[in-house]
Amino acid sequence: MGALVLRVLGWRLRGELPPVPKFVAIVAPHTSNLDFFVGVAVMFALDADVHFFAKDTLFLGPFGAALRALGGRPVRRQAPEGVVAEVAAAVRESPQFILALAPEGTRSRVADWRTGFYRIAEAAEIPILPVWLDWGRREAGLGALVHPTGDLAGDVARLRALYRPEMARHPNGFHSPDAVASA
Repeated sequence: MGALVLRVLGWRLRGELPPVPKFVAIVAPHTSNLDFFVGVAVMFALDADVHFFAKDTLFLGPFGAALRALGGRPVRRQAPEGVVAEVAAAVRESPQFILALAPEGTRSRVADWRTGFYRIAEAAEIPILPVWLDWGRREAGLGALVHPTGDLAGDVARLRALYRPEMARHPNGFHSPDAVASA
């Protein structure tokens, strides 16, 4: 069904799920609410059981039940303490676990990515899968796995280099250090 939705919307999927049972997928750029719906179609097209975080205020009423059914977990932005350790423990205890996160942490333009995805991958000893939503090309893609080296700044910089503002639904909403350096 997800593949059909992508086709109807004019999107194509490039890449495959890696042959590992656990990983953190970082999905970027994230500048629009519509990114979520494309991401859900990709999840269904890949037949992947994915977990994700969203702000707790989205989990109210029937919408919250739908988000939970899709693999959503509420997180309080004002009190995120302990989330990394909690999720890393859940990953270690589970035979299969895919966690999808938007490293920007919001649809708003941010200069720095949140690093929870990296700290979870490092603590759970699992790789990171870069996933992109390229609105200009109408392409959702899965890159090569990246294993955390312990060099947080270096690894995050290498991952960020895979994404460009023109991929975003709202290019002005995505901050790219390379775009700033060349401007």
